[in-house]
Formats: sequence, structure tokens, C-alpha cells
Amino acid sequence: MPTILVVDDDPHIREIICFALHKDGFATVEAGNGEQALARFQAAGPDLVVLDIIMPELDGTEVCRALRRISTVPIVFLSSRDDEVDRIIGLELGGDDYVTKPFSPRELTARVRAILRRGKGEWHDPTPGHLLEYGRLRLDLERYTADWQGQEIALTLTEFGILRTLLSHPGKVFSRDQLMDGSYQDYRVVSDRTIDSHVRRVRSKFKVLGADPIETLHGIGYRLGPC
Repeated sequence: MPTILVVDDDPHIREIICFALHKDGFATVEAGNGEQALARFQAAGPDLVVLDIIMPELDGTEVCRALRRISTVPIVFLSSRDDEVDRIIGLELGGDDYVTKPFSPRELTARVRAILRRGKGEWHDPTPGHLLEYGRLRLDLERYTADWQGQEIALTLTEFGILRTLLSHPGKVFSRDQLMDGSYQDYRVVSDRTIDSHVRRVRSKFKVLGADPIETLHGIGYRLGPC
């Protein structure tokens, strides 16, 4: 039974979310503020975090930054603001999804389940075996890990999905729609800017290692270049 950490300063919203998650077969842990969230994350080791952005003192973006320093656990942001800039900021901080209040509890649980399915490896695998390798880059499809010349790269599930799609056909140009289909594999439609944000995060993690294997073809999409 996967455990979901639900972080929101409104106890009524936490109650609604937890009820929907319990009904769908999940266990939950609650936190009413950012400090509680970090403490309960360490204690419970949840499989996914539902994280409100707008909270007093330590807000959701700061909690996300702190979690990303120690974990690649999937994070679904909640926010009462539906501005695309806010969505992009949340995703560039390392969030896997973004849900706007007011929201449908059924939609939220569906998104949680879809993200966790990706973590269990329920993908269409275009190649036999459990490793994808190209030059200095290697993905382990069972362990959901990536490394460059033996140095592990910490990726979120969505970032892993993007890199996995690119690595399935090195040199092939993938449109943003194709990357979306390969990374989300559920009913959602996300904007081009959302995909661009995830790709920027992947590229920034490579640049720390002195590499930049993802090539941008402006107006077309992305491809994996020489590795």
C-alpha cells in the first residue's frame, strides 16, 4: 500500500484529499505546514508527496527545494493560482505535476496513481533487456536510475521518462507532443512550456557533470546528440 504525504495548511482540504486517497487504496500521512512536512517525510518515507504551494512561513517551493536535496520522490503541487508562470516555476523546482484548486479529488487520485505506475516500471519498452546505453549515458529501466560515465544523475520520474524517450532512438528528433506521450502516458495534455521546463531541468543536471547531450531544434523539438 503506497503512502502519500499530504501537506496543506487547511485541515479541511487535507481531510478531503486523504478521504479520496484512502478510498483508492492509499495510506496517508498529514502535515499542516512546511516544517511538519520535512519532519514527517523523514519519519514516514512516503512514496509521493502532495504539496500545497501557498503556506505561511515555509511554503511549498521551499519544501520542494529541501526535498530535492535529499530525494527524487514524486511531488504533486497544489495551488490556488492557475497562472502558467506559477506552474512552470513549480515544475522547474522539481515537481512532477501541478493541480489547481479547486480540484476534483478523483482527478487528483488518478494523477497520483498514474505517477506511481510510472515508478513501478509500467512503460512500453522498445528494446529488450533492462538497460538502455548510448555512449557514456546509461539508464537502468528496473531501478529507474541514470548515470553518465558512472556518475549517477538524480532524476524525477517525469525527467527519467523524457530521457528514456530520447535514449530509445538516439539522434531522432522528438516533438514536444511525443515527449509528453512518452513521459506521462496517461490522459493529460500539458503545454509546450511544461515540457520545455522538464527538459531544462534534465539539461541542468547534465551540465553539472560537464555534459550537454540534449540538442534543441527550435520550433521542432529535441534529440539526443553524441554521448
